[in-house]
Amino acid sequence: MISWNLKIFIIAAILSWSRTCDGFIVTNNVAHRRETASVLFLASKKKGGKARPSAASSSGFGASPSPGQAKKEKSTRKSKGNLLATLNDEPTTKPKSKKITYVKSEQDAMLQALADSASLSPIGEAVSKSPLHGTSSADPFYELMPSLIASKFPNISNGKLHRIAGFVRHALDENLPLEDSIVNDPFRPHEEIHAYMPGLGETKPFHDPAQLELCNKLSKNIEVIESEYDALVLDMQGKGKKDRFQSVTSMNYDAGWKTLVLFYNGHRIKDFPYHLCPVTTAIMESVPLAGRIAGFNRQQPQSGIPLHSDGNNMWLTCQMGIKVPENQKAYIRVGPETRRWSKGDCLLYDTTYEHETMNESEDEERAVLHVDFFNTLAMTPEEIEIMRYVYSMREEFMKAEGVAKVGAQIL
Repeated sequence: MISWNLKIFIIAAILSWSRTCDGFIVTNNVAHRRETASVLFLASKKKGGKARPSAASSSGFGASPSPGQAKKEKSTRKSKGNLLATLNDEPTTKPKSKKITYVKSEQDAMLQALADSASLSPIGEAVSKSPLHGTSSADPFYELMPSLIASKFPNISNGKLHRIAGFVRHALDENLPLEDSIVNDPFRPHEEIHAYMPGLGETKPFHDPAQLELCNKLSKNIEVIESEYDALVLDMQGKGKKDRFQSVTSMNYDAGWKTLVLFYNGHRIKDFPYHLCPVTTAIMESVPLAGRIAGFNRQQPQSGIPLHSDGNNMWLTCQMGIKVPENQKAYIRVGPETRRWSKGDCLLYDTTYEHETMNESEDEERAVLHVDFFNTLAMTPEEIEIMRYVYSMREEFMKAEGVAKVGAQIL
């Protein structure tokens, strides 16, 4: 059962660009309501019977609290860490939202009419065939996804939605097999895959950076980008200044890796001094940034990121050397291949392959510009636009449901 509070969120999303329905207008303010709605996100599992990284569990991230837990969490939520709030320098108290009057019966009818129409699309069919569709355990976000996409992209043809529908099928059915190119590759841990779009074709650990204008722009502007990086670092120095480098995961913290975050889940950080890095910002915003963190990464001497893989086959990663130890003493291994960073040179790679880094220098730090973006080599512009919308709506959905921390793995 979808709560009325959640319906308000969906109506706000559908009508956020000021569409009207029988004279009724909804604004974006509603999407940030955080009162009493609760939701169980679909707990995905790994292929082959192993537990896959989940968006939620019965007692973990994104889970619906029990009545007893809800009261306790309400009193302690203000003290909990929130990466996005920290990056944005947000106050701990938030202003009360203005009350808006809704006509429940009219909005129910509108949602039902839209759902009936959207159910005939490839995405609607993918949702309807999922194992939990129509049950109390179904993920409300995915149940409403056909309506959201149909209202946001009313003119897109069904023929352009098939790979998006494939993504939805795999998100909702843990038993669907992955393609052989992943399963049979010993360097691509398929059990780690948590966001998967079929049909993207063959890939490889490293791609030729010359294929992308992004890499060409970065390399051509290396001196400007380095000076902007220096300006950002200098801006953090002095009494009362904020150190904006973040250890965004425990793995990064333990491995001596910190990130100066410029973009979080594809959007800008509130109150960040973008005036100090206009060229870097403009180049990064020229590509469809993915739902992770983009910015400058530092790696301390004699440290490295341990072997791991990232479970999203829709993204690629570009890294350009900014500060590189003498004699190229910093490297990254992706799959069976190892590359070393050079100042001004870009490495373009697929993080569904296992990968690890190392800064072998004894006294020099390594800094790179890190950009995660949707795979423009394999995905169509329409697919990328839809998936960026899906990620942004998932984030807003989680906020509306009162999730305290919206991390990188939204899907």
